[in-house]
Amino acid sequence: MNHIIAGALLLCTAASAQVTAIKAGRLVDPDSGSVLTRQIILVRDHKIEAVGPSLTIPTDARVIDLSDKTVLPGLIDCHTHVADGQVGGDPINVLRKTASQIALESVANARKMLESGFTTVRDVGTYRALNDIALRDAIAQGQIVGPRMFVAGAYITITGGAGAMTGMAPDIQLPWDLHYGEANSPWEVRQKVRLLAHDGVDVIKVLSTGAVLTHGSNPSSVEFTPEELQAAVEEARAFGLRVASHAHAAEGIKNAIRAGVASVEHATLIDDEGIALAKQHGTYLDMDIYDEECIQEDGKKGSMPADFLQHDAALGQQQRDNFRKAVKAGVKMAFGTDAGVCPYGTSGKQFAFMVKYGMTPMQAIQAATSSAADLLGKSNELGSIKPGKYADIIAVAGDPLADVSVLEKVDFVMKDGEVYKQQGIAGCSH
Repeated sequence: MNHIIAGALLLCTAASAQVTAIKAGRLVDPDSGSVLTRQIILVRDHKIEAVGPSLTIPTDARVIDLSDKTVLPGLIDCHTHVADGQVGGDPINVLRKTASQIALESVANARKMLESGFTTVRDVGTYRALNDIALRDAIAQGQIVGPRMFVAGAYITITGGAGAMTGMAPDIQLPWDLHYGEANSPWEVRQKVRLLAHDGVDVIKVLSTGAVLTHGSNPSSVEFTPEELQAAVEEARAFGLRVASHAHAAEGIKNAIRAGVASVEHATLIDDEGIALAKQHGTYLDMDIYDEECIQEDGKKGSMPADFLQHDAALGQQQRDNFRKAVKAGVKMAFGTDAGVCPYGTSGKQFAFMVKYGMTPMQAIQAATSSAADLLGKSNELGSIKPGKYADIIAVAGDPLADVSVLEKVDFVMKDGEVYKQQGIAGCSH
């Protein structure tokens, strides 16, 4: 039913005037950390033209009445795996499907993310290399529905490391796309960065420690050396790219921060020195503190491999406690969920956990809007509802500053000035 509704709305948008006027009852401004009331947002084509309390609405404008809603910028999830298809609890399931199957399965993932209010995602790696680039481009060209995507192309990882496809017999030969990013020296790391830059990625993803959801791995182990991480950052910078580093172990986190990465993903076992370093360097932490719920639930269902549950033992609470410490210390925090571990379209459930573990509701919203846009290097285009930025706008019933969990159910979604979800809201009037 949703796809029929979305299609009808797109036709409605195309048939109406170029200018859309949105009446916002409450408007969250993450840049200032404030909430404005009775605002009018004028959208022309794909961009926001003006915002204010007493703007004149053009007579031929399409009017969308969100007077009884809280309006926010489109949300940004900075750690997703939208292009991984329907892999399930064990990455080895990738070997049971062709790359085409995984790509086609990912179409539904993209729609679910967008309809849940996430108009932008940073997809930080896929086992089938370059599938995420294809998905990003298909969305950008209007061939399928989904969020704006910033993609990594492939994991850059040591052989047998956290981002490698592991768990097979030693004599199994993997296809090229399942070991595309393996590198075992600073020069090999540079070569992989150069290759991915040529392929058209938006971000570089490295893995500086072991992982929870990888066979034969140890989250407490350190993988890439400081020299290899520095090579990744230097080479990425030469191509205008930023680096995100997966890291659970304290030493691997500090190695990544010292090397100059833009963000540390997970940051599970970060220690006091790591927190101080992150604050000193302005490094973002992207801590997926909700997905522990899904790992444990899959464990109860028997759908999570036993070795993954063993890796995960006690890590979830440690990560949440360290999240609280990092927030209290004033470290930069971005919103990232590891979407795919939990079902696509449920990223909004993390907001309540971020508040439970130390953030104010406004800080949690900022992590998924203005701070996330800053991490992406796109503050001039994304992250708030301001003139000149993309018209990425969502709305919810209730007040997320009083109960942040209302962000789990989004009623209205606009991306690039096009409406993709509109539940019980008047629109297309003139």
